Amino acid sequence: MATDSALVKALVERVHAVYGAELSDVERKCWTVVHEHHHGAMPTEYDIREIDEDLYLAVLEAVRKRH
Repeated sequence: MATDSALVKALVERVHAVYGAELSDVERKCWTVVHEHHHGAMPTEYDIREIDEDLYLAVLEAVRKRH
């Protein structure tokens, strides 16, 4: 499935806006931002709703390349 590059870029920017330059635990941080995009809110501690895995992986890869 193709992922919208403008959306990925916007979500990468959101990761950095929310978490700053320090990206330890980058998987969780990318997941929370994709979750926020998909569900309209950051996840709660026990939120297990699904997200778009392809989008998550694209954001994660882009964040890692940028960092």
